[in-house]
Amino acid sequence: MTSFTEAHRGGSGEPLVCLHGFTDTWRTWELVLPALEREHDVLAPTLAGHAGGPELNGSLSDVVLAEHVERAMDEAGFDTAHIVGNSLGGYVALQLAARGRARSVVALAPAGGWAPGDSSFNDALDHFTTVQELLKAAIPHVDAIVATPEGRRRATEAFTENYEHIPPDLVRHLMIGAANCPAVFPLMAHAREHGWPLDPARIDCPVRVVWGAADRLLPWPRAALRYRDDWLPQADWVELDGVGHCIQLDVPLETAEFVLGFTA
Repeated sequence: MTSFTEAHRGGSGEPLVCLHGFTDTWRTWELVLPALEREHDVLAPTLAGHAGGPELNGSLSDVVLAEHVERAMDEAGFDTAHIVGNSLGGYVALQLAARGRARSVVALAPAGGWAPGDSSFNDALDHFTTVQELLKAAIPHVDAIVATPEGRRRATEAFTENYEHIPPDLVRHLMIGAANCPAVFPLMAHAREHGWPLDPARIDCPVRVVWGAADRLLPWPRAALRYRDDWLPQADWVELDGVGHCIQLDVPLETAEFVLGFTA
């Protein structure tokens, strides 16, 4: 019904890696790529276990995700790169920074920022369980859903506040990709058991964290407390009113400005 590919590469300039969120694909960056590629050699891989991404050969963990991105960077000839990531991709971007692979990081609502002892991260994981069931039922009707503004609003309301500019084909792609994401349940099980480990002391590159105040998946500021108070208090913090979880879809022009203003 739609094509899924392992990565996108385009543009010229300093290397920039774009990492998508949980159940997403590289195409979540599609509205931002033209601006980014005017300044950067952009690699946008699909994460392991996601539709179009590398297949899983064994268990899936945060370490496996980071290692697959490192492999893609090596194949692209990127020893280091500026890295931008959304949600799960933001968390992986910070892992890569701790591994010495990042020149800078722009993290858009990165996962893993709940305060120690805060079990509300289970609410986010439960959301994905519910969404998987809904998507499986909706996919046979996907063309009818994306054909109307009301359908596109329902399909995107969990992760965007501003949706009118998102092309129907992209909404369709993201719905089908999320419904066919093999990583959903293995990665949720890993997160419930092991949490979100990060070694912030090893992150020595500049970091900008951008969060939408209307984020429904990782609510601001509760889902950011560990980053803001413990791990990355020295980062450049940006709060956006009226913006949801997938900032690159919600406000693509502003996203490009936040990235390019930082990588410059």
